[in-house]
Amino acid sequence: MTTGTVPEYFGCMVFDDRIMRSVLTSDVYSSLRKTIEVGAKLELGLADSVAKAMRDWAIENGATHFTHWFQPLTGITAEKHDSFIEPSPDGGVIMEFSGKELIQGEPDASSFPTGGIRATFEARGYTTWDPTSYAFIKDQTLCIPTAFCSYGGEALDKKTPLLRSMEALNRQALRILKLFGNDQVKHVHTSVGPEQEYFLISKEMYDKRPDLQYTGRTLFGAKPPKGQEMDDHYFGVIKPKVKEFMADLDKELWKLGILAKTEHNEVSPAQHELAPIYATTNLACDQNQLMMEIMQKVAARHGLVCLLHEKPFAGVNGSGKHNNWSISTDTGFNLLSPGDTPAENAQFLLFLCAVIKAVDDYQDLLRLSVATAGNDHRLGANEAPPAIISIFLGDELTAILEAIESDTPYHDKEKKLIKLGVDVLPRFARDTTDRNRTSPFAFTGNKFEFRSLGSSNSIACANMMLNSAVAESLRIYADRLEKADDFEKALHDMIKKTIHDHKRIIFNGNGYDAAWVKEATEVRKLLNYPTTPDCMPHLLDEKNVKMLTSHKVFNEAELHSRCEIMLDNYCKQVWIEVNTELMMARRMILPAIINYADKLSGTVVKKRSVNEALECKYEKSIVETLSSLADQIYQKTEELEQTAEKINGTEEIITESQLIRDEILPKMQDLRNLADKAEICVSREYWPLPSYGELLFSVK
Repeated sequence: MTTGTVPEYFGCMVFDDRIMRSVLTSDVYSSLRKTIEVGAKLELGLADSVAKAMRDWAIENGATHFTHWFQPLTGITAEKHDSFIEPSPDGGVIMEFSGKELIQGEPDASSFPTGGIRATFEARGYTTWDPTSYAFIKDQTLCIPTAFCSYGGEALDKKTPLLRSMEALNRQALRILKLFGNDQVKHVHTSVGPEQEYFLISKEMYDKRPDLQYTGRTLFGAKPPKGQEMDDHYFGVIKPKVKEFMADLDKELWKLGILAKTEHNEVSPAQHELAPIYATTNLACDQNQLMMEIMQKVAARHGLVCLLHEKPFAGVNGSGKHNNWSISTDTGFNLLSPGDTPAENAQFLLFLCAVIKAVDDYQDLLRLSVATAGNDHRLGANEAPPAIISIFLGDELTAILEAIESDTPYHDKEKKLIKLGVDVLPRFARDTTDRNRTSPFAFTGNKFEFRSLGSSNSIACANMMLNSAVAESLRIYADRLEKADDFEKALHDMIKKTIHDHKRIIFNGNGYDAAWVKEATEVRKLLNYPTTPDCMPHLLDEKNVKMLTSHKVFNEAELHSRCEIMLDNYCKQVWIEVNTELMMARRMILPAIINYADKLSGTVVKKRSVNEALECKYEKSIVETLSSLADQIYQKTEELEQTAEKINGTEEIITESQLIRDEILPKMQDLRNLADKAEICVSREYWPLPSYGELLFSVK
């Protein structure tokens, strides 16, 4: 349904507040709003009323089935469809949907990653309706966003700990606001606007690349004559076929109430970006998962494939997902906005310091929250931030913090002396800083942009860690300030101490500079975890377990299971890549090299039969080069396979992941380097794979 203007069909497939208000009685609507806003329990009788209205609305809009839509630890969404039909006494059917079916479902928990929480024979699990995220219709199915837990109540999904982290931050932020005399705020929430980067390539080309089909990235591919050197793709004119895809995508997303706003070409050829308007973090997470699914479906309609891997092509920009994060009240005030009054500035600086402290104290949690096998290839590469976590504040805000730390006057741009007493903290304009694309965590006026997320990542992991870490900073602040005899002095001292203790995390320079790595690790003592095996085990460090369990975001069993699952996912992904690379080397690349060398050898024989004096230097040279490369490729495939057989199935998952990092990945790269050299020598008609040039420039 896309007839009429955008405002007329926007959200037409969403059971949102507009629909609820129109189809529910005032009592039921009021009770449901209390459930959504403050977590009040929804009685079964009221749930039946909501379910009936939801069913009727869904059927009117073409739905025949319903599903509990959830986000297990596979990294994608899951759904089990049930029809609305129930048998009637006369042999027909009626369409039914009860409050019990709305509130709770029962999928098989043992078939999803559990990290040891559930044995295979212990199958029962539960999905539970999340009323804070609107139900929607997709493919004639009513999708009900739900949390997913085991029979024992442990979270087996990404939504549950995210909701817990949002509540943890809400509790601590309300304590702080109360100290500033702000009693009218009833709820504090975080909001996110995740910018989604992706590649579009021809389906015809994709079908000829087993590596893209099995792993999402190219395991072989020589550098093309032209890549992104000319910067001509970035913000360039959108190609007609891509524009058609984007227009179709917008319509599908708008029908689902997703506020798709900005679209443009990204830096690499065939790379693009879609940015939505902000939504509360839970809703933004659900919508981003939907966005990725819809992108791939719409691309298929247009003869395209949407690649969401973080590094589908070596040597050009990878794809990230910039997580624009802010904190707001239910009264509409952004707590990371500097404001125009001294009181607001003091409050802003306290929340700013809470974020600074959180990022410094929990660098490891933020790094591991974005760790995947795919993102390891991207971080620190072309225009992606480094694996070292740091904060960019800009010169003006940094100067203000330095002035507070040293109790020295701060001069604004007009050279006006601003007193640094607590009641008259320095005022400054928003958006006075440049954007730092090399920073993992940059302040951009009234929000922080966490740029380290990979394009295929769920944003839930990064935001649950960020919310939790900031909640811990706010808890420490609230505990101290609530006991203070002199609030203003205690506030000033605490802001000053935070700046002094955590200024090492603030870096406004070039994160790509090799000198930064040395300064960060040797001088500032910041953490540097380049890969998933480096960072993931730190999830179980004592300080991290203590913080996350104290705020009830995870229990210890859930943390151990997640560490196990994330490392297991890493290992499985690389093993798929290993098997794919071996298969392609043996069945595609080596035969192509041999066939072309044989062709050239035949050419030499044919020419010499006509004229024995001909030396055929070119043909001989290529044959010698290819013969040598074939021998080396064969040797490297044997070495890779033998090493894989030795490592695969190592009992300890941490050890296995480290061996993969240290022994498997270098051997995979060695094999690739040789194959890429061969590609340059082999005639195009003999090479079995579409080249990088064809992949990156195939969409017109």
